[in-house]
Amino acid sequence: MNISSMMGKQVAELQHTLSMNLLSSQMSTQTAQATVMLEDFRENQAASHPYKGQSLDIKG
Repeated sequence: MNISSMMGKQVAELQHTLSMNLLSSQMSTQTAQATVMLEDFRENQAASHPYKGQSLDIKG
């Protein structure tokens, strides 16, 4: 095995490792963002509808 093929293999392994680390980091970031979004949604859930129940239109 010559040095060029060994270095090529090492570069490929390094690229794979880097890709996996970036993917893991991206997944962690997306999970944190989704958690914050769900918590914000839960907090804003208590807001009432602006006009629901204030008036009733009955046409007959």
